[in-house]
Amino acid sequence: MSAAWETIGSFVRRRRAENPGPMTLDGTNSYVLSAPGAPGVVVVDPGPLLEEHLSELAGAGAVELILITHHHGDHTDGSARLHELTGAPVRAALPEFCHGGTALSDGELSQAGGLTIEVLATPGHTSDSLCFVVSSAERPTEQVILTGDTILGSGSTVICHPDGRLGDYLASLAALRGRGGSGGNPVPVLPGHGPVLADIAAAAKAYEEHRAGRIAEVRNAVECLQNDGTQEPDAAQVAAIVYGDIPENLQGAAQLSVEAQLTYLRG
Repeated sequence: MSAAWETIGSFVRRRRAENPGPMTLDGTNSYVLSAPGAPGVVVVDPGPLLEEHLSELAGAGAVELILITHHHGDHTDGSARLHELTGAPVRAALPEFCHGGTALSDGELSQAGGLTIEVLATPGHTSDSLCFVVSSAERPTEQVILTGDTILGSGSTVICHPDGRLGDYLASLAALRGRGGSGGNPVPVLPGHGPVLADIAAAAKAYEEHRAGRIAEVRNAVECLQNDGTQEPDAAQVAAIVYGDIPENLQGAAQLSVEAQLTYLRG
């Protein structure tokens, strides 16, 4: 197995695509899921159109299903090619990102790779964002949640306004926080970018606290600008105050998040 592969628990392997960048961190995480001894595997987020990466995913086992967390190209650009390589259906929330398969729906349960996969609609980052709760009948207390870009392994998530909406995102975080393991068993987070996190409940709570702080900062920035005579501050003006310390190549993403927060506060 290539050194680029990492084994996580008893039924997850991860391969990071070679597409690092300001928005993708060290690259997109593609996941291969299969219970021990199962004849087939499930691939989540094929990632970009990189032939070596897709060839490795196709060779990881008999691929029977390909799942997509959301439509952004760093997660989906390779999905049609992986469908060609394996014949496995690609399923996503949006029909236009499906290949040989039907659209996924909230609460749907799939049996594949010897595992049970529950679909959770978690809009906010994008309107079509999904998370996947994965469990094995042989190990009922061992679960993982694949979160795409809804919760990242490091840093915070951009609300891609106007497709993504902050109110939806806060509701999604609350729902994920409620998915913490019972009996003191934390449920690991397998994000679309960055390292694995140990506990979905703790990760979601930390994101909620971060968002609450940013909302307060945006509200204060608006008040300061209005006191200085700006009647309706725009996202660029607010971002310059709230996100003035972040690099120039991330200012566009910051302004998207500010747009989402302004819409939320004015809503």
